[in-house]
Order: sequence, then C-alpha cells, then structure tokens
Amino acid sequence: MSISLITTVLNEGQSLRRLLESLRAQTCPPAEIVVVDGGSSDDTLELLRAYQTHLPLKIVVEHGCNISRGRNLAISAAQHEIIAVTDAGVVLEADWLEHLTRPLREDPQIEIVSGFFVAETLTSFEVAMGATVLPLLREIDPQTFLPSSRSVAFRKSVWAGVGGYPEWLDYCEDLIFDLRLRLKGANFAFAPQAIVHFRPRGSLAAFWKQYYRYARGDGKADLWRRRHAIRYLTYLAAAPALLLLGALVHPLWWLLFVPGSVLYFGQPYRRLPEVLRRAPKLHLGAFLHVLALIPLIRVWGDVAKMVGYPVGLRWRAQRRPPDWRVV
Repeated sequence: MSISLITTVLNEGQSLRRLLESLRAQTCPPAEIVVVDGGSSDDTLELLRAYQTHLPLKIVVEHGCNISRGRNLAISAAQHEIIAVTDAGVVLEADWLEHLTRPLREDPQIEIVSGFFVAETLTSFEVAMGATVLPLLREIDPQTFLPSSRSVAFRKSVWAGVGGYPEWLDYCEDLIFDLRLRLKGANFAFAPQAIVHFRPRGSLAAFWKQYYRYARGDGKADLWRRRHAIRYLTYLAAAPALLLLGALVHPLWWLLFVPGSVLYFGQPYRRLPEVLRRAPKLHLGAFLHVLALIPLIRVWGDVAKMVGYPVGLRWRAQRRPPDWRVV
C-alpha cells in the first residue's frame, strides 16, 4: 500500500539535510514526499530541489502559511490514503516509516498511529532539557497518548472527517487535531518502535519562546484549564503562603518545601540516567551543571507558561475561534 509523507518547512536549511538523508535510508520508502515551504529566505528550497533527483519530492510554496495551513496543503496535494507526518528538524530511524504505517497497512480498522520520539542531546543544557520536558517510553499509556505530529500516521479520510488541522491555531494544533479524532471515535494505535530523534531547545531564551507559545496556544484553544489553574495556585498562592508561615509563625513550615520539591523535580532526575545513556559522556563539571539546570528549567518553563496562557485567553476572547469540541 502506497504511503504519502508530508512535512512543512521554513528556513530549515541547516537541519533539513539530515531529515532528507534519513528519508533516503527508509526500509519502507514513501511513494511521495510532499513538502510545503512557508516562504523560506535561506537555502531551504535550493536544498529541496537538489534532493528531487534522490527522493520523490513534491514542493509547494505558500508564503506566510502557518504549520496547520502547511500540513493541510500538503495532505490535500498527497495522492495516497495513508499519510505519514513528521517535522523538518528531526532524524528518522531507518525503520521509522515501516513501523509507523504497519498497523494502517495490516488492519483496516486502525485510523491513526502514534510513533515516538527521543531527545538527541549533545550539550549539558540539552541533556537537562531532555530529562525535564520529554517523557520516556515507559511513562506512556498507549490508551491515552496523544501523538505529536513529528511522528504520526493516519488515513487521509479521517483527516478530512475532522476538517484537517485547525488553521486558526498556530501552536498546539496537533493536540487539537488528535482530540478531535478522539471525539470522533477514531481507532488509535501506538507504534513505539517508530522513533524520530530531535534536539531539544539549546538555551533558556529558546526554551522560553517555545513554552510561552505552547501556553499561548493552550489559551487560544481553551486547553488544560485545570493544569494551568494548579500551576497558578502553586506559584502564586501555596509557595508564598509557606514562605510567610515560615517567616511569621515558625521556620518548620519551610520543611514542607522538601516533599514538594521531591514530587515536583523527582521525575526529571529519575529520567536522567536513561537520557545520559544516549548522550555523549559528560565530565564531572558538566554532570553537576545538568543537576543544577533541571530545577531551573522546570521553573523557567512554568513561568513562561504562566505568562503565555493569559495572552492566549485574551486572543480567544477577542477572536472567538471555532469550537473545536464540535465534530
């Protein structure tokens, strides 16, 4: 059964070659690869055109289109029923597409398949990021896992059935797509062997921008109200209250920060050994740097989310986007 692979790009000249080379190495190659460029100003298009002699590439250019619009354009242009989706900044394992699409090829009842992703960490900051923000395979519940569009495949008919990716949304668009499929009753499968590798953000500034935008997208889409409420209560009510109780009543109140910190920061430290096994060997100073970065990254990301979420809520109140829960 033929497979169409789609992706979107924008100024990906530095990272795109690795993706294209990993596509050339696939044990189950796609019949076509549809790439939508959002108006790159670097050498992305030249690189894509150079690879047209090696890969079945179809290139579509639409200046200014967001990721959702780009994916919808690519899927509309795809010729085959099975659609695989990935991102420009990743590297695919050689058997990624084979594992990802096998459930769709072998079982006509399956409609969407989640692949998986792991961090490719080269610096101490990236190691800390991988441990702090990315789940390990053992943490995934296949029954509830919502696939990332860096590693997912589905039938074109189910994409059409939910109206495609939400073009009014610039971030969290793949979550809304997944949730709409859940509401529609689509049959999901999980392919843990379908692995892509990608590098986490490499600096606090880049990480802030990423999580600010994610949370802004949550606000625009009215996602995860309870999670955001707990975060505000923790930082703006519970933590200040403990500080005041320790200062005004008795310092023993501050001991409550110990179990709270274990609960809050414990998971990244439990992930760390597995993340380190995939990373270049760190010297002692770099390892200690990782240990110190984990709580900073956790708090930094939370603050970015607390800043971004109300911006998204304001946008939602002003724009009144479609109700994605209606399918």
